[in-house]
Amino acid sequence: MAAGPLSTRVAALCAEVAPRLSPSTRAAVLDLRQRLGEPLRVAIAGRLKAGKSTLVNALIGRRVAPTQVGECTRLVTQFRYGTSDRVDVVRRDGNRVSLPLDSNGMLPQKIGVPRNEVSYIDVTLSIERLRDLTVVDTPGLSSTNEQISAGSKDFLLGNDGSAEESQGLLSDDIDADSAGALTGAEAIVYVFTQSVRQDDVEALEAFRTMSARLSSNPINSLGLFNKVDKLVAMGDPWPTAGPLASSQAEVLRRQVSDVVPLVGLLAETTESGRLTAADCEALRQIAGMSTVEKQVLTASVDLFVSRDCPVSKEERERLLVLLDIYGVRFSLAALEAEPDLPTNELSRRLFLASGFPRVRQVLERAFRWRSDAIKAGWALTGLEQIASRTEQLRDRELLRDTVERLLAEPEYHQLRLLDVAQQVTTGAVELPQQMEDELTRLALSDDPASILALPAGAPPAELEKAALEAATRWRRFAVAGATPSQARVAHVAHRGFHILSQRVRHRPGPPTGPNPAHRPRVTGGY
Repeated sequence: MAAGPLSTRVAALCAEVAPRLSPSTRAAVLDLRQRLGEPLRVAIAGRLKAGKSTLVNALIGRRVAPTQVGECTRLVTQFRYGTSDRVDVVRRDGNRVSLPLDSNGMLPQKIGVPRNEVSYIDVTLSIERLRDLTVVDTPGLSSTNEQISAGSKDFLLGNDGSAEESQGLLSDDIDADSAGALTGAEAIVYVFTQSVRQDDVEALEAFRTMSARLSSNPINSLGLFNKVDKLVAMGDPWPTAGPLASSQAEVLRRQVSDVVPLVGLLAETTESGRLTAADCEALRQIAGMSTVEKQVLTASVDLFVSRDCPVSKEERERLLVLLDIYGVRFSLAALEAEPDLPTNELSRRLFLASGFPRVRQVLERAFRWRSDAIKAGWALTGLEQIASRTEQLRDRELLRDTVERLLAEPEYHQLRLLDVAQQVTTGAVELPQQMEDELTRLALSDDPASILALPAGAPPAELEKAALEAATRWRRFAVAGATPSQARVAHVAHRGFHILSQRVRHRPGPPTGPNPAHRPRVTGGY
C-alpha cells in the first residue's frame, strides 16, 4: 500500500532525526518508521464463539482461520500479505516454527509448540485484500473456560490488570512481540452477539487501553453485532436486527463509532466462494418439495437433517455448515420464486442478506479511507512515547521539538482535529450533540460538502461562505460561554474550518473525496 502524504512526512522526519539520536532511541525511531510503511492493522476482538474468526475469513475472502475452538483460537494470529502462503509459530524467544496449512487450506488445529512458549502466529497469504490491511485475530474474552478468559485478560492488561502495565509496561508473561500485535493496532472491530453486556464494555475498554491512541476512541472502533439470524426463530431477522443494533450503538456510543448487524456465516460462505453448483442443486431439489414438507423440514436444524428428503443427510448437513437454517430458508424461498436461479446469483443474494456489504462500507469509511491520518497520528504518538521513555535529555527535547514543528504545519491540523474529536466522542469533553456531529464530520471527512452539510456539487463560493460561517460560530463559542476544555476544542475546530475555507476557495467543480454513500451521518447546524 502506498503511504499517504501525512505518514510519508512523518517517515521522512524519523529518517532525518534518527542520526542525531542515541543508539537505543535511534533504533526505536527507525522501528517506528518501518511500521509506517506497513498496511493498516485492524484487531478483531470479542468473546469466545462470538464469530471473530468467521469475520476474519470474510474479510480475507478465504476460509483459513479455524472457527472451532482449538489451539489457534487461543493465540493471537496475524494475517498479512505475502508472496506465498506460510504459517509461522513465533516463539517468545524470537525463533520461528513453520507449519503447513491443513488439507482444507486452513490453519492446523495443533501447532506442536507448548502454548506458554508461543508469542503469536504469523500467517502470510498471497491474497490481494491483505496488501493494504493486516488483520489480527485475538483470543476470545469472557469465556466459560476460565483458563482461556484469564489468559486473554493477562495478554491485554498484564497479570495485575494495572493501568500502568496496560499503557505499555509489560509483565513477565507478556513479551514485546505478543503485546505489539495488539498495541500496534490502529483500529479495532469488537464482535458481540445478542445484547451488549457489561463484560463486553469492559473488554472493549481493555482493548482500547492497549491499542494505539487513535484507535482507543470511538472514531476508529467499530461494533459488530453478529449472528443476527439467531434473533428470531422463523422469518426475516432484519426488522429486529436494525433497531436492536441502533439501540446497542447508543449504549456503546462512547466506545465505538457504529454498530453494524451481520450474519457472519453467510458472509464467510459467500466471500470465500464456498457455495458450489452441487450445493445449489441440492437446495433446488428441496425447493421442489411441497410447501408443507418444506415448512416441516426447515422448522428446526434437527428436523432438517432427520426428516425424509430427496437430498441425502450428508448434503443437508453440509448446507447447514455453509448457511445455517436461516440461509437455507432464504435460499429455498429464492429458488421457489425462480427455479432456474444460477449459483452465482444465489450466492450474490445471500451475500446481500448477510449484511456484509454494509460492514465493508463502514470499514472503508471508518478505517481504510483515513489510514494515512490514523497511521501518522499513531506514529506521532509513538514518537512522544519514545521521548517520554528516553533517559537522554537531548533526545527527549529533539523529538518533542520536531513533533511540535510538524504539528504546526497546516496539513497536520487534521491530526489535532482527530485528537479533539477523540476527546469529544469519548465524553472527556462534553459538547451539544449538533456541535459534536459537526466536529466529527470535520475530523473524519475530506468532502467539504459533507462536512458543511451542503448538497454534493455545491459551488466553491458557497462552500467557502459556509466554512467561514462555521469558523465564526466556533470562534464565538470559544470566547463566550465555553468551559476551558471546550474552548481548546473550539479553537482547533475554528482553525480547521478556516483552513477548509482556504482549501475550497479555488477548488474547481464537485469536490473529490470518499464516495457520498460513505459520508458520516449529517445533521443540521447549530
